[in-house]
Parts: sequence; C-alpha cells; structure tokens
Amino acid sequence: MNAKSQLPVLAINDWLRSATTQLAGVGISSTKLDAEIILAHTIRQGRTYLHAHGDELLSDRLREIADARLHLRLNRTPIAYIIGHKEFYGRRFHVTPATLIPRPESETIIDLLKEYTPHNQSLLQEPARRLVDVGTGSGCLGISAKLELPDLDVTLLDISQHALVVAEGNARALQADVHTLKSNLLANYPLRADYILANLPYVDTTWERSPETNYEPALALFADNQGLALIYKLLEQAPACLRPNGLLFIEADPRQHRVITKMAKTYGLSHQITRDFIICLKKDAS
Repeated sequence: MNAKSQLPVLAINDWLRSATTQLAGVGISSTKLDAEIILAHTIRQGRTYLHAHGDELLSDRLREIADARLHLRLNRTPIAYIIGHKEFYGRRFHVTPATLIPRPESETIIDLLKEYTPHNQSLLQEPARRLVDVGTGSGCLGISAKLELPDLDVTLLDISQHALVVAEGNARALQADVHTLKSNLLANYPLRADYILANLPYVDTTWERSPETNYEPALALFADNQGLALIYKLLEQAPACLRPNGLLFIEADPRQHRVITKMAKTYGLSHQITRDFIICLKKDAS
C-alpha cells in the first residue's frame, strides 16, 4: 500500500482544524485566516463556502494540493505568493516573487492623490496631467491611480523587466491604459510630470522584520544608507522631472520622515502633508 492511499479521508472542517494547529505551531498569528485562504483557493470557492460546507469531504488530489500549499506557508512563504494575488484598493493584483507584495499602508498614496487632484480637469481644457509610478513592481499604485482618475496619463517605471511584465499583465487584466518603461528611478523618463508616486526600497537590513520578507525581492525591499539611498536619489532627480507645483508622494518608514523632509528642502521640494507612511512634497512654482 503506498503512502497516498494511507492518507485518512478529511472533511473541510477537519483539514482547517489541522492546518490552524500547524500554523500556530510555527508562530503565525493569522492561523484561521491563512488556513481558510489556502483551502478556499485550492477548491476554487470563496471562504464563505467553507463555513457552509464544513462536512464536505476533500478528494485526495485537492488535499495533496492544499497540503503542499500549507507546507509553503509553514515555511513562511507569504500567502500572496502561494495564491498568486493580493488585493489593493479594492482590486486584485497578480504578484510573483519578482514583485513586492502590495501593502495596505500604500493605499494612502492613492487617497492623498485623489485629494490633491483637481476634479474639474476636463473643464480646464489643459493638457492631460501626467503621473509617473517609480519602482512600480506589480503596478498597484500607478494602475490604481489611472482607474481612480482616468484622465491622468500614467507611466509605470521599474528597473526590473520581470516586474514590468507583471505590471503589464495587471494593467491588461484591469483594463488600465498605462505606459511602461524600464528605468533606474527617473533616469529614462523623458517628460515632465504633475505627479510622482514612489514606494521605493526603504528598509535597512539591520531592522527587525518578519520572516515572510525573506521571500520578497531584495532589490525592492532594501536600500543602503539606513534605507534612504534610493529615496535621496529620487529627491535629487524629481525637481527636473516635475512641472511647477507638481507633487511627489513617497512611502517611507515614519522614523525616516524627518530626514526626508529636511533633505527635500535642499532640492526645492516643500512639505505638504504627512499621513501614516506617506509624505507629500511639492515642487516650488519658481
């Protein structure tokens, strides 16, 4: 008798109880949620289906797949990489290990952008306002900006061609008409923009962090100079790229905000607002 045939038959509730116990054993706090997400994704149903069909038996094949995904999670692989997507600003974005996983704190950039963008743009008969998403990764920021503010002309920039492929796929899936360009920060962007969005690497390698980040691309996560190297480089480049009164939105750790704001002043960028992880800077009109 082979190992496969020796597996006991499990119902949905049985598998969830076992998975929850195993996840708790490795120190994962979101045990019930993670177990439900893994199994729901495996059987191609919503999580509410699990609650209503707890006595339903799992086939051997579905259990094998669920067990394999659970094993990945027990090794601290992020859920988003296991199921292949992450929700951001109410939309589903495909993610791979070539891209940073979108975080809820980044949604504040879109909130602030909408607050600072004129709502009567079409009545002004001016050229379309341009937005650049620097270090776009999965494209979640630039694509969300385009879908929330359709009149914007949006370009997604990234130094990683693999990330741009993911972003282009997300743009097609979400029907967002955006441009993409391979670029080291703003180096290859030839135009002047009204808005720059930037969730650049800002983590210092010495900081305490979750084991899940070991699976994310280091290029998208870490930066030298206490996590500030790329942000400082962007501050240097941004004034030449921004139109007068243009806005730069930067995500950074709150402990970095004071020095970023101070450095921005040396490049003619004045502080507008800080909210949660996000700093908004404005290029002087002169």
